[in-house]
Amino acid sequence: MIKAAAVQHDIVWEDPAANFERVSPLIAEAADQGSGLVVLSEMWSTGFSMESQRIAEAPDGPTTTFMLERAARHDVWVAGSVPISRPGEGLPTNTLVMASPDGTSHTYDKIHPFSMAGEHEHYSAGSGSTTVEIEGVRFTPFVCYDLRFADLFWESAADTDCYIVPANWPESRCWHWISLLRARAIENQAYVIGVNRVGVAGRLTYSGDTRIIDPMGEETMARAGEEQIVYADIDPEMVLRTRRDFPFMVDR
Repeated sequence: MIKAAAVQHDIVWEDPAANFERVSPLIAEAADQGSGLVVLSEMWSTGFSMESQRIAEAPDGPTTTFMLERAARHDVWVAGSVPISRPGEGLPTNTLVMASPDGTSHTYDKIHPFSMAGEHEHYSAGSGSTTVEIEGVRFTPFVCYDLRFADLFWESAADTDCYIVPANWPESRCWHWISLLRARAIENQAYVIGVNRVGVAGRLTYSGDTRIIDPMGEETMARAGEEQIVYADIDPEMVLRTRRDFPFMVDR
């Protein structure tokens, strides 16, 4: 079992240093509350900017370095997505980084860029999922728009206790966000940590609606529109028990 913290926060547009300052005390607070995993939002250090060639960082750039430093300082895992540029690999990727306290990291590249915003024109799509075990709990990360594609979640369900979904999901479609998070948890009988930003960026308002949902669909949720941290225990025994008592997955 591990205690997870979902950090619902605002983002200063394209200003990593300001965002480092914003989230530093939130990560520290989550660690002080006994969290083993702290999850930030999608592109948490820049906002959901399409200026990928300008804002993207190397895999060992400032944002990933910051996450690793905070992970080591507070002895927690820190997760959130970062615009990453890899030499010789074309467009940057919207990459979920899971930074470990031991100085290593695991990454997942967003498979479904959000074409309605032109993300596919500025970021390359990823090609496969990643599952990371932390203190006996198996976490599989996805990013924002991936949430609309149930097959991604189904394919990894047997090896997953908890999905991580950081996002920049606008308030105008908040009920889609909430409904899809709950659906992914119930249909895969797994936890889902959905972390969304708050605040305003351009013409879009973000209400957050961050929540941690258990395998039966029960939720721990943040207040809409406010910076807040949501906590919940992620218990793999509950996943096993739910799948044993309600063996729906074997009928897929």
